[in-house]
Amino acid sequence: MTRRTLTHDDAINAIYGGCILGGGGGGRLAEGLSKAAEIFPRHAPELATIDEFDSDAVVPCVALVGAPSAKEMYLSTDQMIDSVARVRNDVPIVAIMTNENGAATTTNGWLQAAALGLPVLDSPANGRAHPTGSMGALNLSELEDYVSFQAFAGGKGTRQIAGTVSASLDLASSAVRSVSIQAGGMVSVCRNPVSIEYLSQNAALGGITQAIKLGQVYHARTSGASRVSAVIDFLGGSVLSTGTVTSFRMVESGGFDVGEVLIGDIELTIWNEYMTAEIAGQRVGTFPDLIMTLDTATGEPIVSAELCEGRSVTTILVPRDQLLLSSTMNNPKLLKAIEPVIGKPILANAEGVLR
Repeated sequence: MTRRTLTHDDAINAIYGGCILGGGGGGRLAEGLSKAAEIFPRHAPELATIDEFDSDAVVPCVALVGAPSAKEMYLSTDQMIDSVARVRNDVPIVAIMTNENGAATTTNGWLQAAALGLPVLDSPANGRAHPTGSMGALNLSELEDYVSFQAFAGGKGTRQIAGTVSASLDLASSAVRSVSIQAGGMVSVCRNPVSIEYLSQNAALGGITQAIKLGQVYHARTSGASRVSAVIDFLGGSVLSTGTVTSFRMVESGGFDVGEVLIGDIELTIWNEYMTAEIAGQRVGTFPDLIMTLDTATGEPIVSAELCEGRSVTTILVPRDQLLLSSTMNNPKLLKAIEPVIGKPILANAEGVLR
């Protein structure tokens, strides 16, 4: 496909579409919109497809690591660029990819790419948001003796920090998660440069374009009900319920937001993103199915960190087979890690995923 220059309208649509695909995580709308204002009109990032590059060309992934509800989080433009520059100093790279779709993550990399003269790859590591670094690491965890290289930057004042780490994938990801806590709750990360050939087999190809198109569909409607309808029609999903938040509990634990919410007769569990949905104790949706909440009156997507008691929301569900997903979303070991956090089963058995 022909490379194209991204516009401010693309960014707004990507932010709203990405927020929906975030499934409760991936950052807040306000955060994404603020970053979009920094990108345009000073920069004009380009969107490139995977078929533009040689199979051995190398692309790293940018990510935001931390708890979305953290009150002291701080990331500057220079810090976001710095984390990519640290990787480019070590490895020749041809583009930048984001780790996931989300309000703050779909457009993550646009500013850094434009500032460093690189294109953005239309292939996020995952087409929806996910809690752990390993889930956004393209199944590199399955490669024996793989060594992860990650650069990070974030925080301000006495919390400001930047650096690199090279270790096993789990150890490097845990180290960066710990750094995010010390930085006030969030750091910008550039990590795990891999070949185009590897990405073609493991990334969510076309995921940025999907988010932009979803945002276009969303903004073409004006009422809450019509926006919800347009979203589920586009994604092939359904409405689980419409109701008022009657109970909401969230704590920050280990650099993650963990909790649960009751909305009418539906219960959702949270590990940054929505992990499970149950109605009257019956499981109706399980990560990586896309479970998402939208404001009933306006249709605006609401991430988990923005819920509160008394708010009227519509909960939607999109089955995983309707989504653009990374190969990690079929990895039982990575999905099993969710269970002790939320206290509910994710994998029914070795053969099948509980729904």
